[in-house]
Amino acid sequence: MRNVLLIIGCVAVCLLLLLAYWSLRPNRARVEGRLDLEAWPAVADGVHNSNTDMIEWRGRLLLVHDARPYHLGTPDSRLVVRSSVDGREWETLATLRLEGKDIRDPKLAVIGGRLFLYALPNSGTWATPEGTVLATSEDAVGWSPFEPVGPEGWLFWRPKSPDGGRTWYVPAYWYDHGKSILLRSSDGRRWEEISVIHEGDGNDETAIEFLPDGRLLATARLEVTPDAILGNAEAGTAIAVAAPPYRSWSQRRVSNTRLDGPCLFSLDGGVFAVARWQPPPYGPFTRMASTLARKRTALYRVEPERLVWLSDLPSAGDTSYAGVVRRGDDLYVDWYTSPVQRDYPWILGMFRRSDIMVARIGIASLLALSAETP
Repeated sequence: MRNVLLIIGCVAVCLLLLLAYWSLRPNRARVEGRLDLEAWPAVADGVHNSNTDMIEWRGRLLLVHDARPYHLGTPDSRLVVRSSVDGREWETLATLRLEGKDIRDPKLAVIGGRLFLYALPNSGTWATPEGTVLATSEDAVGWSPFEPVGPEGWLFWRPKSPDGGRTWYVPAYWYDHGKSILLRSSDGRRWEEISVIHEGDGNDETAIEFLPDGRLLATARLEVTPDAILGNAEAGTAIAVAAPPYRSWSQRRVSNTRLDGPCLFSLDGGVFAVARWQPPPYGPFTRMASTLARKRTALYRVEPERLVWLSDLPSAGDTSYAGVVRRGDDLYVDWYTSPVQRDYPWILGMFRRSDIMVARIGIASLLALSAETP
């Protein structure tokens, strides 16, 4: 009995030391010095703010994010809509809830002159949404009640239009994972399936961006198996490309990161992304998607056959899920992150406060950095 108590005591001490190390480890994010970048907290109110999106709306920045006690599912979650002229001072316009449900992953679009807000409801403790809901607004202050939007069981990501808003496309992944599809609509409410983007590999979060020649590029997060302490060495990202009418996709799988929370955008004919990055080393307890690993929000160049890491943004712990707006010669980027002074593992970040950050990035500096990065 004494030996058992000794072993339990040693394990407890080791766990306490590990927690102390995680809590005190300084942040080692690699923010590229060649970037013309300013970053600041936009929302820092002590709760777990996460899963953001941002657009330009009537000359102002419009930000939406979820707010909750922790990363896990809870009916105490809500979506907060905020507005700003300069990205520094934010006014709260609306708070949206879905009675008895967790609500997360909001995405904004302006369709037919109205604001459309898509989000993912969830009934359980785990972050496993079950479908997509939609609310609309004329002024970003008063919103219609959330209503289901189909097809049923598909989880929408960020909708985009290649023709000034006449036709909309949205990638969606199956609620039980393993498949992503492309949908098309003229009104943002009624969607028809066009094609399967990727199937298998625990496929979920899928983003799209149009290439200058009219082709469509997609990235898909490949979990392989659900998030766990040990992660999965086979996890990665699918990159798919399709020519109009987007019914047939060529595929490439890359393993340098699992592109969680992707936001794709175009600059100077190229495609870039703000998404999650898991820096090495990749050991037995820090394989891809391990909850014990460190995480970052990072900038990437996205090519049809590879992802090229360009720079971290100030971030740590539970982080990513960004929005991007171009204003003249600058990009305004928002994302969420655990406090950036320390380098918390993902699992600790899930239960700590997290803030919404905003950065101004000079476009010329980002393009120059990309050109200098093979």
